[in-house]
Amino acid sequence: MKRFVLFTAMILFMIAVRAQRPADANFVEANVKPYLLPDVLRTSKHAKIRNKADWENNREQLLDLFEENIYGQMPKHFVDIKFSLVEKDELAMQGKATMKKVSVEVFNRGQSVKINLILFVPNHLRKAAPAFLLINNRGQENTDPTRRVKSGFWPAELAIDSGYAIAAFHVSDAAPDDKESFMNGVLRLYPEQLAAANGMRAIGAWAWAASRIMDYFEQDPDVNADQVILVGHSRGGKAALWAAAQDQRFASCISNCSGNTGAALSRRNFGESVKVINTNFPHWFTPNYKQFNDREAELPVDQHMLLALIAPRPLYVTNASEDLWADPTGTYLALKHAESAYALYGLSSRLPEQAPAINQPILNTHLAYHNRAGIHDLTIYEWRNFIRFANFHFKN
Repeated sequence: MKRFVLFTAMILFMIAVRAQRPADANFVEANVKPYLLPDVLRTSKHAKIRNKADWENNREQLLDLFEENIYGQMPKHFVDIKFSLVEKDELAMQGKATMKKVSVEVFNRGQSVKINLILFVPNHLRKAAPAFLLINNRGQENTDPTRRVKSGFWPAELAIDSGYAIAAFHVSDAAPDDKESFMNGVLRLYPEQLAAANGMRAIGAWAWAASRIMDYFEQDPDVNADQVILVGHSRGGKAALWAAAQDQRFASCISNCSGNTGAALSRRNFGESVKVINTNFPHWFTPNYKQFNDREAELPVDQHMLLALIAPRPLYVTNASEDLWADPTGTYLALKHAESAYALYGLSSRLPEQAPAINQPILNTHLAYHNRAGIHDLTIYEWRNFIRFANFHFKN
């Protein structure tokens, strides 16, 4: 009965989401107009990037373009950070795991914000565990620490059985996902961002919070902070890419069905567009981004360049076959166009010229991809492949 109720709720959710989509959204491939992408291997001054040293010298300039025009500034400083163990259960999951609830409290400008972390660590390992960290943009019941509610969105038992720690925080702790109240979180610490045309908004706040969780992981002996895999779905997947691009401590990034201003090319203007996203979610990105509504060709960057900023770390992006809103073709093309940055590190891509067939994942490579049959979601199918991907990079 419980499964039926959860399934029904998911279907109703998807119907509601689809009902909000504009009737004039473009879902016809033949309607995609010709476009020209910025070259990953050229600087903003058009100088050729020839090697790894050139790329790394240009990295900050490329990040600055994303900050200025899309994601907003990423604050680098705060007065203090405090980690508090709120609850611990060493016999979670019938003794297979230790559960920790941790409060990560950050202080700045006389204010503080708490990011609440749920963490499970496998008990059978004799060393620090590699870890998956999910930016949770769905209901908090999906990451139930009691495990009375279990969800394919965050299958903690699967991770534990596979030898991984698994953690999550909810986006509402960092910035409520609401245009009226998004500032009631991290932005209380940085009020100047709200007045700046290139100021951080909700997506940036979620990415900032992921880095504060990494600060905690670096001092928890149960977690291998050198092997933390950041995961996000949909809007959480947008934030995961931005966090991993900014913070190179994340060993790997997985962005699931992230679409526009995530892993999909903006210039294709397919499905969700820059204008649609800025109109429906004005609190996600910096105010400067709105000047590119219906003017994607004028962006100094595109999302293939954001994916390239993850190099040389393993990157996995996904789609779902019925989720044209997130532009599977544009996502795969962005990944292909990021190959040249990985090649500077001697990492050849195993991605074919054409996207693989549905349910035919490409995993054993630094640039991984799959397109699952079905709707916009994060499922057990994804997580099984995420673990196979992580095994290849961190356990071989």
